Amino acid sequence: MKLLVKRLPVPFTVDADWSNPVWREIPAVLIGNYMGEKPGHLPKTEAKIAYEETAICLMFRVEDRYVRAVAEEHQDTVCGDSCVEFFFTPGPDVSKGYFNLEMNCGGTILFHFNSTPRAGIEISEDDCERIVKTHSLPRIVDPEIKESLTWSVACSIPLDLLSKYCPVDRPKRGGLWRANFYKCGDHTSHPHWLTWSPVDYPKPNFHLPESFGLLEFE
Repeated sequence: MKLLVKRLPVPFTVDADWSNPVWREIPAVLIGNYMGEKPGHLPKTEAKIAYEETAICLMFRVEDRYVRAVAEEHQDTVCGDSCVEFFFTPGPDVSKGYFNLEMNCGGTILFHFNSTPRAGIEISEDDCERIVKTHSLPRIVDPEIKESLTWSVACSIPLDLLSKYCPVDRPKRGGLWRANFYKCGDHTSHPHWLTWSPVDYPKPNFHLPESFGLLEFE
């Protein structure tokens, strides 16, 4: 899988509005492949990614049901909630490690750097707070919402934050990163594990950087 990543034409003010004019020229990708058995609930999940001089910007939109968010603190296990994730190597060589950024529908994140799969170093609380985050739902969603709804989250990740943990190839025309986008809900009443770039593995496992797709910056 390959995705061309556009540069934002103007500075980006992070909000959770999918129709934000800044994003109109940014194509969406569908997170539509599933891991494990086909889930009974397969929420339509889309993501957009773009860059500016100092940051990588992300937005997700999910047409969902069975939505919950109970993780309260950064670095809690947000994958148990209604959650979207961005795993990425800030360069073309996944052997140099990767970040996993996971955000539930209430905007709580888990953020690690992995030198090898699942060898995670927690990004500090201060650095987590430097990521600008926004979300369309309340921070806590409990009990689970079983009715259909659409939710969105967005964030901006400073590039100099990433460079504290590993070498970073700063985005420029023709530059390459490796990445995958995910959607999960491990502890919802209808769990599922969805990917953008297909992952050939017999059970759900997002920590397989060899399956990351290619991001090429325009």
